[in-house]
Amino acid sequence: MSGYLTVGALLVVGIALIAGAGALNSMLSPSRGGGGGGLTTYESGVDPVGEGWAQSQIRYYVYAFLYVVLAVEAVFLFPWATIFGDPGFGTTALVEMGVFVGLLALVLLYVWRKRVLIWT
Repeated sequence: MSGYLTVGALLVVGIALIAGAGALNSMLSPSRGGGGGGLTTYESGVDPVGEGWAQSQIRYYVYAFLYVVLAVEAVFLFPWATIFGDPGFGTTALVEMGVFVGLLALVLLYVWRKRVLIWT
């Protein structure tokens, strides 16, 4: 039962810290003036021109998502490569990483076959 009391005490302390930080923020932050100048968007000292709505191509998001997938692959691949030579990480680690890289290769093949990677 003492474990639940510890978790409950930490929960109460966490909520009190968040509430205290919010109260301190509201006391220390400056109040907004009546002028409309403080509510406009600030872009490097240049007054905003036009509307804030701008459409972007979906292909940019596809490339960004593909970069994230390959970055995650690198995050998992480098630590595996550092311990691969250690005893006890032989064939099992090789098979697991082969499955991981194989699935990523299948995804890349699928994307290539759907002609998503063509920049036109």
